[in-house]
Amino acid sequence: MTFGFAPASAAASTSAASANRLLEPAEWAAAGIPLLRDPREVVSGLHARHHPQPATAVVAVLDPDERLRASASFVHRQAAADGWMFRNVLLAQLRRIIPHDLRRRTPVRTAVLLYCREGDARWTEEDGAWMWGLRDACTLHGLRCGAYITLTRDGWQVLGEGRGGRRPHSASAPEPFAMSEAAPPLPRTGGAASEVLRRAAAAR
Repeated sequence: MTFGFAPASAAASTSAASANRLLEPAEWAAAGIPLLRDPREVVSGLHARHHPQPATAVVAVLDPDERLRASASFVHRQAAADGWMFRNVLLAQLRRIIPHDLRRRTPVRTAVLLYCREGDARWTEEDGAWMWGLRDACTLHGLRCGAYITLTRDGWQVLGEGRGGRRPHSASAPEPFAMSEAAPPLPRTGGAASEVLRRAAAAR
């Protein structure tokens, strides 16, 4: 996989970035975004569930155990990378799929965004605008701001973390797996209780 910055983004000034409402990778990394325990599982699950094509965004809400609570995919073709516009689109999707958590003292659920696009894995101003939009939408909806993940022909990458993989990628077929459908693991107990649990699971 290729990591780094797109040449066009290197020339963007701080004032231009502020005007377009976007976040640079360094700003994103310094924002304390919680790390995913198993990013490949999250990516594979969302890819299997939504099979995104280029220009498709998938916003998902995870519970504290990183199990999928709700998700939505949508195609959004925007001429200019504007985080404010992206924020409004994401907020509309979040309001549609899950109740807000504004009454909680601290956020419990986490929103992550997977964006399938053309090009390589290097950060672009469009990525920066999605980052800004995700962070702001989470604040307004009472969620923790989680990972921003790109899906390109090179594979997937968690921006700001340096973690990624070659599969799935923007042209790959969905894998026969969906994280939202994965059964919770059985308790590791010994003796008769463990045998009963095994028999109950086999009978399903």
